[in-house]
Amino acid sequence: MKGMPLKIGNLTLRKPIFQGGMGIGISLSGLAGAVAAEGGAGTISAAQIGFLEEDFDENPLKANLRAMGKELKKARELARGGVVGFNIMVAMNHYGEYVKEAARLGADFIVSGAGLPADLPALVKAFPIKIAPIVSTEKSARVLLQYWAKKFNRIPDFLVIEGPKAGGHLGFTKEQLQEFGPDTYGQEVEKIIGQVRAYEARFEKKIPVVLGGGISGRDQAEQAFGLGADAIQAASRFVATEECDADPAYKEAYLNAREKDIVLVKSPVGMPGRAIHNAFLERVEGGERIAPKRCRGCLRKCNPAKIPYCITEALIHAAKGQVEEALLFCGADAYKIHKIETVKSVVEDLLAGRVQ
Repeated sequence: MKGMPLKIGNLTLRKPIFQGGMGIGISLSGLAGAVAAEGGAGTISAAQIGFLEEDFDENPLKANLRAMGKELKKARELARGGVVGFNIMVAMNHYGEYVKEAARLGADFIVSGAGLPADLPALVKAFPIKIAPIVSTEKSARVLLQYWAKKFNRIPDFLVIEGPKAGGHLGFTKEQLQEFGPDTYGQEVEKIIGQVRAYEARFEKKIPVVLGGGISGRDQAEQAFGLGADAIQAASRFVATEECDADPAYKEAYLNAREKDIVLVKSPVGMPGRAIHNAFLERVEGGERIAPKRCRGCLRKCNPAKIPYCITEALIHAAKGQVEEALLFCGADAYKIHKIETVKSVVEDLLAGRVQ
């Protein structure tokens, strides 16, 4: 392999690929464990991870924390000693408790976005877990790096950049999504990496950069490495795999999606998102309010009486295969996926030329 293995402190990735976290229930132990077994980094999404637990409706926090332990244990059994961690969104209610539980359970890393994880270092200071912010712009990277250095005298163990072609919640304004094309965002990535390298020099410690968002094939992967990324992050390609935890109907929605079906949506989280257009989105776009059946307290900033729909309920419908009642998050290139693959074949395709 070229430049392999990738070292992140005392962690070793045999292959420079991260599987992006996808909630609710899309990247659980099955997918994360399989990616880790192939030598990449498998990521379990902590977002409402306990949705299948019997007491989820009555006590979602307790159910979610319990499920984190179950899923990490199962992923470890599949991973054959590989690297497994959690994606935990800053926007989640009880964010600190999820972070501390991931660290207590002995996960290898936490990747954190949907807001800047300003106080993440303080939450895990007693644990050896690796931590990484997700950023999308040079400004967010600069603010985060400066804050961590000044307040905690530390830097990220690695850093994830998610570009404008990513799926799910996006770290951009609507205007930025219109502004950034392949060339202009490539320049933004180089600026972010420039910020990272400055802090590497200051702290005399390597900060591997992981670039995701639109990594749908080997050409996009090579472009990412060409911009200076140390590893790539892919998500949508892993949905249509045998090992993915999603319901078969969710996977079929990817296979059937056309380019025109992939649209930007406004999420109750307050961020733009990208999803497959379906009957559910038609109802929302038509002005219908789909009132929550009950509140599971998923987000810190949410008024159940005013939101157009409950994102927890919409994503649970997706995970259970109720695709016409669901929010079907996906990346911009999901329409290019035409068959169910294995995790092994996806990894080999994306890293073609870098794996012997």
